[in-house]
Amino acid sequence: MKILNLYAGIGGNRKLWKGHQITAIENNPEIAKIYQDFFPKDKVIVDNAHQYLLDHFEEYDFIWSSPPCPTHSRVRFMGTKAKHPTCGTIIDKKYPDMRLYQEIIFLTHYCKNKWLVENVKPYYKQLIPSQDIERHCFWSNFLIAQFNISGATHNSTIKEMGINKGFDISKYKIKHRKDVILRNCVLPELGKHILDCAMGEVKQKPLL
Repeated sequence: MKILNLYAGIGGNRKLWKGHQITAIENNPEIAKIYQDFFPKDKVIVDNAHQYLLDHFEEYDFIWSSPPCPTHSRVRFMGTKAKHPTCGTIIDKKYPDMRLYQEIIFLTHYCKNKWLVENVKPYYKQLIPSQDIERHCFWSNFLIAQFNISGATHNSTIKEMGINKGFDISKYKIKHRKDVILRNCVLPELGKHILDCAMGEVKQKPLL
């Protein structure tokens, strides 16, 4: 399949996808370089994923989009000047980034091929119901089968997250925080499970 991987990060969701033609969109050049090192056969474009989706969605058989999640996260609701429980950074109040729902609504009405939008469980009641797996919310035009995420992978150390998700980024000297990069990675086994569901290769009980 021709796959569009939006807000690609370093490619956690994509790691176990085999035999597909993949285009990855990532707006951070440092992170895009790491992605390209791990997946040299993928086409990597440094660009605005939100706009790229609008311009090119009809060109792909499957679309995975993971819009920025911090303004939707439950951590965001801790209050003004609170500290993040994991990394200690200061959290301030912000409007939720509504590009998330723009993409869901747009894909629902315009996209004829398989698509999925991923984000975190929000601090508010979802405006559009999702299919959920632990901390992940998924919106798609196909049913997702049940999946068990075993072990703590999200709030582990950089080394532990790297091992759990299969990415050693210790050699890279970058401005972006490595713990955030790895925390943003979807577990590769979950990414494969989602794609298998989209292709009709999973027959287990769906989440809904």
